[in-house]
Amino acid sequence: MTPAALASASPVVDGSSSRLVVRSRGHALLAQPLLNKGTAFTTSERDAFGLLGLLPPGVSTLGQQVARALEHVRRKGDDLERHIGLAALHDRNETLFYRLLVDNLEEFLPIVYTPTVGLACQNFSHIFRRPRGVWITPDDVGRIDDILRTAGDAIRLIVVTDNERILGLGDQGAGGMPIPVGKLALYTAAAGIHPEQTLPVSLDVGTDNVALLDDPLYMGHRALRLRGPAYDAVIDAFVDAVARVFPTAVVQWEDFKQHNAVRILERYRRRLPSFNDDMQGTAAVVLAGLLAARRDRGGLTSDTFMFVGAGAAAIGIASLLRRELVAEGMDPGAAAAAIVMLDSRGLVHTDRPALPDDQRPFAVDPARLLEAGLDPSELADPVAIARATDATVLIGASACAGAFTEALVREVGLHDPVPIILPLSNPSACAEARPEDILSWTSGRALVATGGPSRDVAGPTGVRVIGQANNVFVFPGIGLGAIVAETREITDDLFLVAAHELAGLVSDERLRTGALYPPIAGLRGVARAIAVAVVRKARDSGRGRAWSDEEIGSAVDRAMWWPEYLPFEPGD
Repeated sequence: MTPAALASASPVVDGSSSRLVVRSRGHALLAQPLLNKGTAFTTSERDAFGLLGLLPPGVSTLGQQVARALEHVRRKGDDLERHIGLAALHDRNETLFYRLLVDNLEEFLPIVYTPTVGLACQNFSHIFRRPRGVWITPDDVGRIDDILRTAGDAIRLIVVTDNERILGLGDQGAGGMPIPVGKLALYTAAAGIHPEQTLPVSLDVGTDNVALLDDPLYMGHRALRLRGPAYDAVIDAFVDAVARVFPTAVVQWEDFKQHNAVRILERYRRRLPSFNDDMQGTAAVVLAGLLAARRDRGGLTSDTFMFVGAGAAAIGIASLLRRELVAEGMDPGAAAAAIVMLDSRGLVHTDRPALPDDQRPFAVDPARLLEAGLDPSELADPVAIARATDATVLIGASACAGAFTEALVREVGLHDPVPIILPLSNPSACAEARPEDILSWTSGRALVATGGPSRDVAGPTGVRVIGQANNVFVFPGIGLGAIVAETREITDDLFLVAAHELAGLVSDERLRTGALYPPIAGLRGVARAIAVAVVRKARDSGRGRAWSDEEIGSAVDRAMWWPEYLPFEPGD
């Protein structure tokens, strides 16, 4: 809630039901989205709160309001208009917005978040209606505490971006704000984290996107993007301010560019309970899909993994994957040798000059591949590298459409009767290959999951369900679990636990259809299961509250808000 909303309402629990004591009246009450019920205000509430004559006389149920809102949104002409319509509902009546979203997750997840949120970012300065969250610029370094306090004192979860690597779209400047807004909407819809406890933050440190700077309607900080020590000073000031103002808050770093993403996570993860969803959340989701795919083999130790793309997401996936391989009994050296990465320059190898520090742990000795038959002229040839490594799993994190060529997919398909091919880049226009092509090139043998939503595909072996490797399967449960556990550090082991929990939630029947993930419609159950596993792991590792096994489920359930209207009674 805004400070005004918090000041105008307080909960009263009478032992059998909950109600709110509300001090606002009339138009002031209707203007507060966390309190506004619209046409669902009862006749007695309208009389008590000065609403007579301000609403049509018919009283609606929440279900009727959802049906009406669905008509409105579905009547929109395109997905961006639907996104704008849902954002307007979000700004008007949060309970109704979240009930509509929870009841229709499969339909509206792609509208509230990827892929449509990418369009909202690109058009942000032209479709802006109402501010949500806070913006912090380099000029605000000395007053970040004051800016954060405008959000009230209930904040337990912050999603923050510096807007530089928005999905596969790059630097969007101030237009990146729909990403943390959308992400937090999913935390609430999936994990039940109450909206008043969430805060989206844009660290607007400028932009190198010339088109934005030349746009007369651009709303962001009009300067080239801050770099070096000046950039670090903004991040450090933000972290210090969060620690002072919201000392119990969990921070999710979102859409930071590769090298900043890696070093910011490592620098601050022990100062604040924080994680990077692009790296760690993506890693857990991808690992879960791999574990589900290889359930019948008992693990991943017989596979070789080839990454096309070596940015933050690939590094995160590879890091957690290597941890899993070692946990399955592989020697650390063998686990490292089972993973190869390619970027725009080809194979990431130890002889490459100026190799970035974050890629160094995954750089391979080229001599090993040369001994396997790779010619020195083929160090940038994905097909030749797949052949030399006997790759059985192909993971795309390149944001390069078409990077998985027919020749590459066919080569990987030669090395295993059931190859795993994951074109994960978002939005869908940036995906490395189309599922229908992958199935065609592998005679229907491949197991496929995509980063964006995909329709079922009629392939050579029948209709295949294409699961979406969507981070929404993991980050809500991680955030909820971290809040309930009151952990001071979100360790990689929590993501390993989340991956195994998610993999176990994929039914054998669903696996037989080709899907590597549960249906989106079951998201709240997934988030709850992961949260319970996270709380248990945090306790066992000495980093969380000492709940008993019997207490953990109840603690998680109490923390999960359900969007429904509470009765109101007037305050002073």
